[in-house]
Amino acid sequence: MRVITDSTADLPESILEEYKIEMVPLKVHFGEEQLLDWVDLKPDNFYDKLQKSNILPRTSQPSPAEFVEKYKQQDNNDVIFSIHISSQLSGTYQSAMMAKDMLPDMDIVVVDTKLGSVSHGMVVLEVARAVKEGKSKEEILSLIDYLLANIKMFFMVDTLEYLQKNGRIGKAQALLGGLLKMKPILTLVDGIVTPKDKVRGHQKALDRLVGLCLEEYGSDKPVQVAILHGNVLEEALKVKDKVEKTFNNDEIIITVLGAVIGSHIGPGAVGIMMYHKYD
Repeated sequence: MRVITDSTADLPESILEEYKIEMVPLKVHFGEEQLLDWVDLKPDNFYDKLQKSNILPRTSQPSPAEFVEKYKQQDNNDVIFSIHISSQLSGTYQSAMMAKDMLPDMDIVVVDTKLGSVSHGMVVLEVARAVKEGKSKEEILSLIDYLLANIKMFFMVDTLEYLQKNGRIGKAQALLGGLLKMKPILTLVDGIVTPKDKVRGHQKALDRLVGLCLEEYGSDKPVQVAILHGNVLEEALKVKDKVEKTFNNDEIIITVLGAVIGSHIGPGAVGIMMYHKYD
């Protein structure tokens, strides 16, 4: 079995290597310059470039041909789990589906997670762990169904400007113009960016992220946690400390938003992804 994802999973490269997860990159465009997310353009370089550039970057999905090439690199007898960002946020899933249709003799399962960034990345990681443990295709399909039904992500953005200008603002459009010193807290519902709350002040917004997770999952049952940030590691570490004191968990993955997701959300974002561990 093989696990393939796209670069918007925002998984640390060490995890991709450890679990032999293959990645098809999306593209980031600064004017005429085209760069591959997490390949040509690593997060550190991206945020530096974003700060110095007067051009708002735009993004584009991989072509079906790029997925065909990646699928063909696998053995014809392999089961391929191709797991991707919400189809409401990117055309990546559609490209993967078109590639699957071009290879009817291959066993390819294409998944629209209806999630983004590390919340979709954690589906990828759990599937890769299940593959490594020798689970069957049916067991892994059940795992995917569980994860898609149970994962939630709450994230605070420093500004709605990037989501608005890149056309990914979804139902958070309703918040525009009414925030003043309020910090918007967003989530994904059916793959669409949706407002969850708004809080006055930065620290209160970080606390509210943890509070929303506590309301959703409680503090008793074991949870899996990932924390994402838009080049504000210190803020992510503050949230990690609070999560460790609040929840029953033994692993917290911290990851920086890559260039594609960072282009849409902007610097300064912080988020928590959580779900009850699968039995």
